[in-house]
Amino acid sequence: MQSPVKPTFQFINSIMEYDPEVASIIKAENQRQHAKIRLVPSENYASRAVLEATGSIMTNKYSEGYARDRYYEGQQQIDKLEMLCVERAKTVFGADHVNVQPYSGSPANQAVYLALAEPGETIMGLSLADGGHLTHGDKVSISGKHYNSIQYGVRESDGSIDYDQVESLAKKFKPKIIFCGTTAYPRFVDFEKFAAIGKEVGAVVVADIAHISGLVAAGVHPSPIPHVDVVTTTTHKSLRGPRGGMIMCKHQFADVLDKAVFPGLQGGPHNHTTAGLAVALKEAQTEEFKKYARQIVTNADVLAKSLIKRGFSLSSGGTDNHLILIDLTNKGVTGRQMAKALDASGIVCNFNRIPFDKRPAMNPSGIRIGTPAITSRGFGINEMERLANWMETVAQLRSDESLNLSDRKMAYKNVAKEVKDLCDQFPAPGLCYDSDC
Repeated sequence: MQSPVKPTFQFINSIMEYDPEVASIIKAENQRQHAKIRLVPSENYASRAVLEATGSIMTNKYSEGYARDRYYEGQQQIDKLEMLCVERAKTVFGADHVNVQPYSGSPANQAVYLALAEPGETIMGLSLADGGHLTHGDKVSISGKHYNSIQYGVRESDGSIDYDQVESLAKKFKPKIIFCGTTAYPRFVDFEKFAAIGKEVGAVVVADIAHISGLVAAGVHPSPIPHVDVVTTTTHKSLRGPRGGMIMCKHQFADVLDKAVFPGLQGGPHNHTTAGLAVALKEAQTEEFKKYARQIVTNADVLAKSLIKRGFSLSSGGTDNHLILIDLTNKGVTGRQMAKALDASGIVCNFNRIPFDKRPAMNPSGIRIGTPAITSRGFGINEMERLANWMETVAQLRSDESLNLSDRKMAYKNVAKEVKDLCDQFPAPGLCYDSDC
């Protein structure tokens, strides 16, 4: 076991000197990210190198256009940086063409629509209720408002994508674009199957790998690159980069997608984000990163099995990736109740609808958890068993109607103390500790 470490409370920097209000908020967040187990599957810890690049003077430069074809002068270093970032992305993912300018995953997806479909034309995506993303055609998103959105789902029998339904809907509605990305889906996606369906009906197939990009980069999740036409992703989550987006595609779509990003949707790229992404993509080529990605999957599998042993019901019965979707109906608590109770106990997740959920989105039946962040700080299979025990304890505390509010809160605090004691043994990448700040 590693020696206990403590996050520092003495930030020696210009923020403290100039704006102690903001500095105090940053300090408190540094403490929170250290002291709690972060299970939100879309969150992670960026390395100190990524953070420093993202916070660098590259933020000072405006750079509309693309490398060697800008609308502003003074781009000598920016062009080098963007070309380096693009080449690293091509190496990591094996893509023909890469655009690293999208501000995040949602703008990347919107650029795909702008490039490849006219408003009112038909698109297809996995429904939000079954694990898809808002930007894959949900009615509350611009993608569901500006396009004729057809939504496919998962099978009620096993919680897996219903590929027969995908094929049937595609043949019936002939969509221009088929999205095969997910945001709350714990199983492998059969990109080859989607590609075959798209080819049959003449649709462009787009894989949104925002959640699994780090796993794809490390070879622990099947890659869509050999099969589909376009791939979009965020650059944080399992990839451990800064908050940004990328589009990867076959050569034939390069020009139209580049024009959709700029000038279609955006002005100048965020060069400080490009710098952070370039660093993250170098990290992704290391053996250490591949080991981390393999451990993400191992941890998720062990945690899923440990939860099942304790009576938790998991969507699809387990996981192939980093993500676990838990149906709490049999535990006598709602997803919102459980998420709030876990947070009070030092464990952070998000409440989430499960497939065929009869409860509303703001108080659904499930929670969504994942292992990227805890794996980044060094948690292994032994810690997964402890985590499952704590989650079982919290579920019992929240559902026990004989406990008064005061006693329940005290019990949560006792769990939170145990959680922090464990976190003290595992310093998280990128955070500020007494030894290095």
